[in-house]
Amino acid sequence: MGALKKDRPAAVPTSPEQMIAEARKAFFVMFGLLAVVWLLQLANYSDHYAFSRDHAVVSGDVGTLPDILVAPLLHWSWAHIESNSGPLFVFGFLAAYRGVVRFLGLTLLIAASSGLVVWFFERGDVATVGASGLIFGYLGYVVVRGLFDRHLIDTLIGIVMGASFAYLLTVAVPGTPGVSWLGHLGGLLGGVAGAWLFRDRRAPRAATGGIAPRTAAGGSAQPRPGSPRADLYKELDDLGLL
Repeated sequence: MGALKKDRPAAVPTSPEQMIAEARKAFFVMFGLLAVVWLLQLANYSDHYAFSRDHAVVSGDVGTLPDILVAPLLHWSWAHIESNSGPLFVFGFLAAYRGVVRFLGLTLLIAASSGLVVWFFERGDVATVGASGLIFGYLGYVVVRGLFDRHLIDTLIGIVMGASFAYLLTVAVPGTPGVSWLGHLGGLLGGVAGAWLFRDRRAPRAATGGIAPRTAAGGSAQPRPGSPRADLYKELDDLGLL
């Protein structure tokens, strides 16, 4: 029998050139996604929101299970889509700028987790659509991604975003009329799970600790590979700050 082979997971881009290239892709991906969402809204509005009624997720209705992947692209009103567009672009871009391919997998995971939580636990007389589940999923992913990837810049971004938008969690709990808190909660859980599932699986460098001795020419000391400071030096170097 022939030998089996398995592709290694794609590494997270680390060089400044790779990061810029992925950020450019992320921008156009999110621009395209928003364009699709708004075009669907125009068609939806012209048909008196028939798309939203026909493709909403309804708890316990087996026929609406395929709509789990469609419902996040639809909205109930102009105010609904306007309130979602800004956060969707910002959080989506931050989730995508380190790798568009795994971002697409993350999006499917979040849409599925958000939709399934609604399908299993929402009331049967409620029809749910909207990008809020994706927004909460991207936020959860961005907040914890740096911890799982052991990436300094992403950790700092996560801290800033978590502190700045912690108030959004108030609509991920019961009690807000007209808001699918279950969809938000399901998206958030999917984003955190995605940060773990799509983490960078490259083997960590062997820890040797300590600081390398000063060179004979009088050069500055550098941390040995694997030491805590080595990761900081590498991040700063990748960003062109050293």
